[in-house]
Amino acid sequence: MAGTEVEFGDDFKVTQEMKDAFNQYGYVIVRNVLSKEEVNKLFEVFDVSDLVKNHMDVYSDGDKHMCRKTMWNQPGNDVTGMLARCEKVAGTCEELIGGEVYHYHSKLMMKQPKIGGKHQWHQDYGYWYYNTALRPNLMTVFMALDRCHKGNGCLQILEGSHLCGRIDHTRVGDQMGADMDRVKMIQEICPLKYVELNPGDAVYFHCNILHCSAVNTSLDRRWAILCAYNRADNNPVEKHHHPFYTPLNKVPNTAIMDCTTMWDSTGKDPFTVDKRLESNFGYIKREL
Repeated sequence: MAGTEVEFGDDFKVTQEMKDAFNQYGYVIVRNVLSKEEVNKLFEVFDVSDLVKNHMDVYSDGDKHMCRKTMWNQPGNDVTGMLARCEKVAGTCEELIGGEVYHYHSKLMMKQPKIGGKHQWHQDYGYWYYNTALRPNLMTVFMALDRCHKGNGCLQILEGSHLCGRIDHTRVGDQMGADMDRVKMIQEICPLKYVELNPGDAVYFHCNILHCSAVNTSLDRRWAILCAYNRADNNPVEKHHHPFYTPLNKVPNTAIMDCTTMWDSTGKDPFTVDKRLESNFGYIKREL
């Protein structure tokens, strides 16, 4: 393992080095977590499902640039469900976060050429905090489906910033952004990392790490699928728009390619416009 990066292989397992890197830097990059065949199968899912058609446009700064996403709460039993439940994704999270996890939600992020918007500097726990998960024992796996590079708005991370604790967030456009005065202070002590990924690469990151992404100014599309997990002993106190603890029922890595159900929305509990309004109201209510 070189720093925060490791290569996926048939003998892959989470090592103490990976755990140490995750605890120190707040993230670990695993190259080739998804094979070319698995990435292609996911694109087939998008062709036959309503995931792309039912996207939401999220504006970050009031201009023409927007981030498109589709989100769902439960993994289900189709190909995307096998992805969220497999050992190399969910099982790796359990090793890194230090306990049983459950599926908090998944989403398809679609940053289109030239119009793909930016994501403000933020921590996921900056707003998951309001969902009353009382400890920051949540994390996300960002899996690249297209090449992610500086030109098309790859993920940017401040290494080690998860150790600075939760930062106050305010609404910026349709997004929640971290207090930029605090971010600027943290930028003085936490190095900036551009997370450039090839299709199939993944970054596993802590819910308190500061991250953002820039506008896609290139002709290259930047699509990614993200799975978020909460530790089972961190069940939220209050009902909200993401699920309480639900046993994950993990599957072997081979389940992605073995799955013959390309898409089935049954029980996936999609994140609708109504749920988005509900979550927005939760932030506004607390700000008042």
